[in-house]
Amino acid sequence: MKKVFALVMALVMLAACFAGCSPAEKTVVVGYTVYAPMNYYDDNNVLVGFDTELATKVFENMGYKVIFQLIDWNSKYTDLNSGAIDCVWNGFTCNVADDEDGIQRAEKVDFSYKYMENRQVIVATADSGITSAADLVGKKAAVESGSAGETYAKSFEGVNVKGSLAQTDCLMEVKSGAADFAVLDAQLAKSYCGKGNYADLTMVEGLSSDVEYYAIGFKKGSELTALVNEQLEKLAADGTIAALAEKYGVANTAVTDFSDQK
Repeated sequence: MKKVFALVMALVMLAACFAGCSPAEKTVVVGYTVYAPMNYYDDNNVLVGFDTELATKVFENMGYKVIFQLIDWNSKYTDLNSGAIDCVWNGFTCNVADDEDGIQRAEKVDFSYKYMENRQVIVATADSGITSAADLVGKKAAVESGSAGETYAKSFEGVNVKGSLAQTDCLMEVKSGAADFAVLDAQLAKSYCGKGNYADLTMVEGLSSDVEYYAIGFKKGSELTALVNEQLEKLAADGTIAALAEKYGVANTAVTDFSDQK
């Protein structure tokens, strides 16, 4: 009788396990910084933005639960290589070299398709008097450490470059007078300059960089790169990328045809 009882209990527990146990959920960790219109918090403190929504759609289509992890931009390579994050999806300029070592970023990470155009721009107060490169000599520039903006700022002679943790911090540096100007991604600058607390800040015409491109950065050898590219193609074909670009005001710079990148 005891053997029968034990067998019955074992079958009950096995049935309960099949009913209540499921395979471990796949997760992917996306590294980001707060940067409108790519990744930022809305009035309800919900993380939104073009990159936020596109990353969510891509990875959910692949069967992943997405976890967004705030990172220090200057530590992005360390975070990727250590496995702390699976990718950097946050307006990551792919076609430049890093200033500190001169090595092309594409040699340090695997990049996805280029999905958006960008430029580096000079942001200053409307009354700064800055109109040309000559006006930058001897002045202090606020830049995000490790960014393409830092590299571009250092391309001007006679500029004193001051690193900050985030591009939004650079805006505050100019606003407070701690810096004479900032070098920022055009996508971010367009979202902030001339609005709200930054109504007195403006982009200086004629001092922008050449065209750059954003791509998603993965650890070298990651299997995710090719899989994400497949999803980007599908979301371009069904109009999802174009709709998100329109929603977040980047329709003129978002890439919706990846055929020439295969």
